[in-house]
Amino acid sequence: QPDAVHIATEGPLGAAARRYCLRRGLRFTTSYHTQFPQYLRKRLPIPVSLSYAHLRRFHGRAERTLVPTEHMRRELVDHGFANVVIWSRGVDTTLFRPHDRGFLSLPRPICIYVGRVAVEKNLEAMLSADLPGSRLIVGDGPDLGKLRSRYPDARFVGYKFGEELARYIAASDVFVFPSRTDTFGVVMLEAMACGTPVAAYPVTGPIDVVTEGVSGCLDEDLAVATRRALTLSRDDCRRLALERTWARATSEFMSHLARTDGAGALFDVAVFE
Repeated sequence: QPDAVHIATEGPLGAAARRYCLRRGLRFTTSYHTQFPQYLRKRLPIPVSLSYAHLRRFHGRAERTLVPTEHMRRELVDHGFANVVIWSRGVDTTLFRPHDRGFLSLPRPICIYVGRVAVEKNLEAMLSADLPGSRLIVGDGPDLGKLRSRYPDARFVGYKFGEELARYIAASDVFVFPSRTDTFGVVMLEAMACGTPVAAYPVTGPIDVVTEGVSGCLDEDLAVATRRALTLSRDDCRRLALERTWARATSEFMSHLARTDGAGALFDVAVFE
């Protein structure tokens, strides 16, 4: 007898929860975290239009579908989705903070990537770009072996977590985010919180996370974006990240939930910061 049901994924568990709610007449909300049509198209010859048709059906019975950015909201509306609202993201600015930059001894400037090493992350765009200094790759995934052998000059260090991860990011000079398919990219906020500016493409995700010329630079030429980002103030990056609190993001999430019985407001939400 839950007060609210929120379905966070379109996968098997999400489908089972949706089916349960529909059979019992329970209202529910959903969220759209991943651009599955684009991800699938990179791996299989599945038309993007077919994937969007399936997703419209999945989310169509929800009271609201939550997306992380205004750009993503408009994109889904353009594809025929209804009742799309924004649920933004936050960052742990206690964990992700400026550290001693001598933690890394690689030739500078250090261009760091953090995330899954897979085709949808477009990591080769960073590895093949004409970037100064060192390329540092933090993460693992199915393309790790191939990229490590193809780009021997890059430094691959595997997964890092918690305080150690924050130190890697804070010691780097620019955070390169080469993905063109992410809906948000919390890792960009984590970089900003560490004082490290972001270089990315002007696409969904970076457009809504990065303040151009302040916390990062966006350009269709990733090398150009990286060189411009190296000139930015690390203090300004940190300042903007401090505005993205998890308390505010949680309040936003709670305000969008729907009572399963349809009986008005779910909670009175207060934010303490």
